[in-house]
Amino acid sequence: MAEDNSYESMLCVKPEVHVYQIPPRASNRGYRAADWKLDEPAWSGRMKITAKGKLAFIKLEDRNTGELFAQAPVDQYPGCVVEAVTDSSRYFVIRIEDGNGRHAFIGLGFADRGDSFDFNVALQDHFKWVKQEGELAKQEASQSTAPKLDLSFKEGQTIKISIGNIKKKDAGGAKMRPVGGGLLPPPPGVKVGGVIPPPAGQQTVPAVQTNTAPLLDYSSPVPAAQPSSDVWGDFTSAGSNSSQDTVKPGWVQFS
Repeated sequence: MAEDNSYESMLCVKPEVHVYQIPPRASNRGYRAADWKLDEPAWSGRMKITAKGKLAFIKLEDRNTGELFAQAPVDQYPGCVVEAVTDSSRYFVIRIEDGNGRHAFIGLGFADRGDSFDFNVALQDHFKWVKQEGELAKQEASQSTAPKLDLSFKEGQTIKISIGNIKKKDAGGAKMRPVGGGLLPPPPGVKVGGVIPPPAGQQTVPAVQTNTAPLLDYSSPVPAAQPSSDVWGDFTSAGSNSSQDTVKPGWVQFS
């Protein structure tokens, strides 16, 4: 977008400033506000600082009607358009233009040092931004002319990635679950095949002694019972005597 068609922004507004007629500069040492008639300003009114593109404009307007009294376009700061005096921080010399190529130097004064400080900072911030924009434009121009770096993979090109700190699991180190008949493991503190000890303070009951005398009597051996060859003998005898004997309780009568 061209600068003439760019948006105009407001940088600073001061409701009261004074304009002075200044004598020609006597030497290269600079202007001195003490040489002006400070108690007799030539004009008093409102001051605005606006920005349009890279240019800043110092506008002096009537505080009531807003009519433009004078205007100073500023293309750089500090520079020849705005110059501070050597003996005060509240007074400046600005170069105004009428739009027809004619210009003049006038004295500009502020009643308060805070207003002059805001005037100075507004111009500094604007041209600092202009400088940054110029550096960014140069970087973009250099990047556009430089050959672009191609980081894409070529056809058939592969890469190998090495990832550290990963331990391989041993294939034979995996614990196998014991195959059993569905038995649960013993409770903690008990050895396999042992007996759970009784709680503390509880007396154990001695085992009942069995009489082993009959087992050790070898004088009269007891004949072992011979198995019957007829498996159904008892049921047969029971069936044959069922008509004669009374069925005892607990027996089942077969017919």
